[in-house]
Order: sequence, then structure tokens, then C-alpha cells
Amino acid sequence: MLVLVISSVSGCARLRNFSLKPYKINIQQGNFLEEDEIDMIEPGMTRSQVRFLLGTPMVADLFNSDRWDYYYYLKIGRTGQIYRRHFIVFFEGEETVRVEKRLGAEQLENS
Repeated sequence: MLVLVISSVSGCARLRNFSLKPYKINIQQGNFLEEDEIDMIEPGMTRSQVRFLLGTPMVADLFNSDRWDYYYYLKIGRTGQIYRRHFIVFFEGEETVRVEKRLGAEQLENS
């Protein structure tokens, strides 16, 4: 009986340093765009061609209909690392005039 008690107490000492953490899910929002998909967008493309390649934009600006914003956000639950992307397509009428990738749009941050 004494051996059983000693072995169970020594087991508890090992468990003291072991911590159980709850499972945290990954949080993903927005449009995930591959770099080659973004590179396919060229000036002169129509809105429907851009929508076909990239999908519907994440944000529809009510005050500026000539700008489509594509955002992507991913937070890894277990590590807390955050990935962000931001890509903007500018139009004049129905044609694309330019595209803009925000600096640091694909950087890795720690929160």
C-alpha cells in the first residue's frame, strides 16, 4: 500500500509541470488570394473579369464604387500568430485602371 501511495504522489509532481490548454480554433475571414491570381489582374479588365478571377470583394465601399478591397485575415488559435493580406482594385467606369498591394500585406505578426 505504501508503494502505491508513493508512486501516485510522485506522478502528481510530474503533472504539476504539465499544463493542459484548451483547444483554440483558427479564425479565418475574408478572401484568400494566391499571388498568381493577383498577378493576373491587369489594367483594362472589366469588373466581371476581376470578379471571376478573385471572387466578390470583401468590402463594398458605399462612397466609392470604383474601388474594391479584398482582405484576408487568419489567426492561428494555438500560437496566436496573425496573417493579413490587403489587395485593392481601382476602376474607372467598368475597366480596371490599377491594382495596389498594401505594404506588409502578407506579413506575420504576433499578437
